[in-house]
Amino acid sequence: MTNVQRLVLDVLKPHQPNALEFANAIAALGSGYRVDVRVLEVDEKTETLQVAIEGEKLDFSLISAAIDEIGASLHSIDEVSVVG
Repeated sequence: MTNVQRLVLDVLKPHQPNALEFANAIAALGSGYRVDVRVLEVDEKTETLQVAIEGEKLDFSLISAAIDEIGASLHSIDEVSVVG
């Protein structure tokens, strides 16, 4: 069995929640999740984020569902680290 330990995601989200609230919501999904958010682009209604998430065993399904619940959309998985 493998464990996902790092994900870098390209996410498009509305202005609200702000980047801090977004990062906190993702970090709250798992014990020891570290979330770094970088705002890449801002337009009239949305923000493009690079979201780096690290932890011992990341739950991609849970993370993806939380992104949807926030009203954001996952554009791509730009980087992944998996340990077997």
